[in-house]
Amino acid sequence: MIKKDLTKITDLNSQEIVRIMERAFEFKGKSDAGIRQENILRGKTVAMIFEKPSLRTKVAFETATAYLGGIPIFLSSGQILASGRNVQGRESIPDIARNLERFADIILARVYSHSTIQTIAAIIKKPVINLLCDQHHPTQALADLMAITWHKKETRGLNVVFIGDGNNVAVSLMQICAFTGMNFTIASPADYEIPMKERGGTNFKFINDPVEAVENADIIYTDTFVSMGQEEEREKRLRDFKNYQVNMGLLKQAKSDTLFMHCLPAHRGEEVTDEVMDCNQSIIFDQAECRLHIAKSLLSLYLNS
Repeated sequence: MIKKDLTKITDLNSQEIVRIMERAFEFKGKSDAGIRQENILRGKTVAMIFEKPSLRTKVAFETATAYLGGIPIFLSSGQILASGRNVQGRESIPDIARNLERFADIILARVYSHSTIQTIAAIIKKPVINLLCDQHHPTQALADLMAITWHKKETRGLNVVFIGDGNNVAVSLMQICAFTGMNFTIASPADYEIPMKERGGTNFKFINDPVEAVENADIIYTDTFVSMGQEEEREKRLRDFKNYQVNMGLLKQAKSDTLFMHCLPAHRGEEVTDEVMDCNQSIIFDQAECRLHIAKSLLSLYLNS
C-alpha cells in the first residue's frame, strides 16, 4: 500500500514507480485475457472531484473503480465547486474535503489550481490523487511511462523530446524521466518554457529550436498549445507556437523508429498534423489505454496492498 498523497510525481520514489508499473502491466495482461471484474475494492468508495472537463481521465478512473469492485462517485464543478455566478463555490475547499473524507476512502481531484490539491491533501487523512492541475499531471506521466515501456521495453537512456508549452504535462513528464533514467529535452518558445523552480537534474535540456531538439529523439511528444482556461490567449499562442507544430517534416528529422506521443485531446492542424497523428510511429491510443491500467494500479495500491 502507498500511504502518501500523489499531488505530483516527486511525491513518489523510484521503488513506488516501479511497483505502480508492475501492477499496471499485470492489469493490462488481465484485460488482454478478457478479465473484466475483480473485487479488490469491494466496499470502497472513490470520490472524484472534476472542476475541469475530461474524457480519458474520467472514463479511466470510473471504469477502473467499477472493475475493482469499488463505488465511483463523480462530482462535477457545478455540484460542489463554482456554479453559475457563484465563482467562489458553494462552500470552502476545506469543508468539501472534510465532508468527503467522512463518505469516501480516497479523493481524486481534477482542478484548475495546484493550491486546491494542496489544501485538500493537507486537511484530510484519506489519500488524495491529483488528476490534473495547472502545475502537474502525475497520472498522465505514469501512463506515458507505461506506454514508452510497452513499446521500447528498456527505458533507461532513451531520449524523450517534448515540443511546445512547458506546461503541467511537460513538467510531470520531465520529473518521471528523471526517476527512470530517460533523457528529457523540451523545445519551447521564449516565455513558454518550464518554470525555473521545476528544473533540476543533469539529463535535461531546455532549448528553443524544435529541429535541434528532435535530432536524436526516441520519443517526440506534444500537447495542445491552448489548454483549458487559456482560450482568451488563443490567437497569441497560435502565433507564438507557429514554428512548433509536429508535422512529418519535423518527424523525419528524427530517427526512423522514433515514436510520437500526445496526451490528448489533440487540436489537429495546430500542434500536430493528421498525418503524424495517424502514422505508424504514433502510439497515442496505446498511450490513452494506459490511463486505464494506471488507474487500476493506483487505486489498488492506495486502497489495498
